[in-house]
Amino acid sequence: MEARLDIHANPVAVKAVKHLAAAGNVIKESSLSATTRELVLLRTSQINGCGFCVDMHTKEAAEAGESAVRLHLVAAWREATVYTPAERAALELAEQSTRIADAAGGVTDEAWADAAKHYDEDQLAALVALISLINALNRMNVITQQPAGDYTPGQFG
Repeated sequence: MEARLDIHANPVAVKAVKHLAAAGNVIKESSLSATTRELVLLRTSQINGCGFCVDMHTKEAAEAGESAVRLHLVAAWREATVYTPAERAALELAEQSTRIADAAGGVTDEAWADAAKHYDEDQLAALVALISLINALNRMNVITQQPAGDYTPGQFG
């Protein structure tokens, strides 16, 4: 597969991605755990069919010590016993936020309340920003057909 547009070389795309990456750095500096971040990034990217981001976040999570079992099961997290209640709440919030057009009213009060049981206000803000950010990046990659498979952990710093 060849990309329709090289978003890593086009000056407008590079500038836009640079700003999105800056937002990502704010989220990294939050108290939301790296494990939760990577699980949410991976699951959201799976839902959106973004091969580039699935490749990236699977490799980044593995490099950070995430187990192969948990990575393989994230697509079926509801049936898996390997996630904490907090991780499950974050994954539910990510799914409902990503599939916002599929359900009238968007994210349910129940999903929000469950997340709020496990995360403080700053962590919830980080989760909301993270989910919004990865949805934007997924769409950019899917629209331009960025190829997957060649990502190296740490490639973007």
